[in-house]
Amino acid sequence: MRFDKDLVAASATPLVLGILTEGDLHGYAILGRVAELSGGTMQWTDGMLYPLLHRLERFDYVTSSWGVSEVGRRCKHYSITAAGREALAERQHQWAVVAEALRAVWQNGRVPPARAHGWA
Repeated sequence: MRFDKDLVAASATPLVLGILTEGDLHGYAILGRVAELSGGTMQWTDGMLYPLLHRLERFDYVTSSWGVSEVGRRCKHYSITAAGREALAERQHQWAVVAEALRAVWQNGRVPPARAHGWA
């Protein structure tokens, strides 16, 4: 399955931050976790992941340190920071609102009233 570029871009930050709440990982382990969580349907490339990780470092959402992979290779391990946890919590709330609205449209053919959720 091919995913729309905009959908991948919008979901990448919360997905990576969420994965890092499970523990420190190197880039290829993050790629593997994305594939695992999506049942193999999302196949990110390192060319997509590493620029994202560098951006998350600039925002102080993650830190990196050199370590060794499972196969003994030197690699960078990424960890989520307190600021990253705050950003993830905010995005979780945003995605919950989006998911609820989509679910309502797709299942019921209607959008929930904005006033019921304090949006209006």
